[in-house]
Amino acid sequence: MTKIALMGAGGKMGLRLSANLKGSRFDVDHVEVSEEARARLKQSMGVECMEQGQAISSADAVVMAVPDRLIGKILKTFVADLRPGAKVIMLDAAAPHAGELPERADITYFVTHPCHPPIFNDEVDPKAKADYFGGVHAKQHIVCALMQGPEAHYAECEEIARQIYKPVMRAHRCTVEQLAILEPALSETVGATFALALREATDEAVRRGVPKQAAVDFIIGHLNIELAIAFGVFPEGRFSDGALQAIAQAKPVIFKDGWLDRVFSPESVLKSVKEICNPPAA
Repeated sequence: MTKIALMGAGGKMGLRLSANLKGSRFDVDHVEVSEEARARLKQSMGVECMEQGQAISSADAVVMAVPDRLIGKILKTFVADLRPGAKVIMLDAAAPHAGELPERADITYFVTHPCHPPIFNDEVDPKAKADYFGGVHAKQHIVCALMQGPEAHYAECEEIARQIYKPVMRAHRCTVEQLAILEPALSETVGATFALALREATDEAVRRGVPKQAAVDFIIGHLNIELAIAFGVFPEGRFSDGALQAIAQAKPVIFKDGWLDRVFSPESVLKSVKEICNPPAA
């Protein structure tokens, strides 16, 4: 049986992973330094934590459920104690792409991240429809990258990824650099920023007199069809002539020329992940 050491097992993400690993074919040693988090893990799942050194020394795989800025720092404290051939699984590409991982040629580095449940889905269970993050009731896709290590390790690492993020549909294989393009560049630098801009625009409509619920219902409904058209989910759908005219007028007002390259260039992506791992001083 594959033995997993789950680092940060009592944290927000660690609790999610602990729940999904429970009852699986994997033998899990839970590691948590926070006394409060240990108590939370014990209370919510009846799980006792193990000391880091004991868990690491016998682990076939180590899952790093810790913040991006701490991954490299924590890993450096025990990387020398890992067994040859051990697999270290990160849940985000920031630290790996930023060069935060210590060098050791005889272990595997694997990165995986959830896509989160898609907007367009076939969920009918109310619990699944309300599972916006995923990994509990709603199905989601995931992305994976084998950063270093033998090709034979990819399948087992993907199996672990599918278990911790279950229920999983597609598992996309990418490179670490591609994962960094997906996050932070695509999903956070662009996606989250656009989401907040949409909220700010909705608030502005309310400030100008539109009833709040009317504004929210209107933009959420329109986004549903607009995203379906933009991504080809609604093939027969078309933007109206009026919408196309509004888009043409809005683009130069809202976006600066060259914004895509400023966000997605290799230099920009690398700068972004480095700042995530080592935030600049305020």
